[in-house]
Amino acid sequence: MIEHATRIVAIRHGQTAWNVATRIQGHSDIGLNETGRRQAERLALALADERLDAVYASDLQRAVDTARALAAGAGLVVHGDAALRERHFGIFEGLTFAEIERRHPAESLRWRQRDAGFGPAGGETLQAFYQRAVAGVAAIAARHRGQH
Repeated sequence: MIEHATRIVAIRHGQTAWNVATRIQGHSDIGLNETGRRQAERLALALADERLDAVYASDLQRAVDTARALAAGAGLVVHGDAALRERHFGIFEGLTFAEIERRHPAESLRWRQRDAGFGPAGGETLQAFYQRAVAGVAAIAARHRGQH
C-alpha cells in the first residue's frame, strides 16, 4: 500500500462561446456560456461523493467557474493557479482553425504536426507548456501529499 499517494482528478472547463466557434482560447480569458455553466453544475453532481481536500484551477474565469461549482459542494474554495492554464497560443488566440490555416499556413502545419519546439509568435512551445503544467501539478501534489 502506498501510504502517501496523492490523487489528482483532472477536469476540463465547461463550454465557452469560443469552443462552439472553434476559436483558440489559450490564455484569453473567455467565460463559460450557458451550456458550460450547466456542465459545471452536472460535474458537481457527478462528483458529489468524491473525497476532495483541495480544488485548484487555472486562474482563467472559465476554469475557475467550472471548479467553483465542484468546490462549493465540498465546502472548499478554488485556488487559481496560472501554471494550470492551457497553452498560450500567441497570434493564434481568437482565431478559428480555418483562419489560422489561411493566415499562417506554415505555422499551422507545424502546429498540426505537434512540433514540440514550435510556438506561435507570442505563444508557448509545446515543450514549454508541458514543463510549466507538469511543474505546476507537481507543486500542488507536494503541498497535498496523501490527499485528494
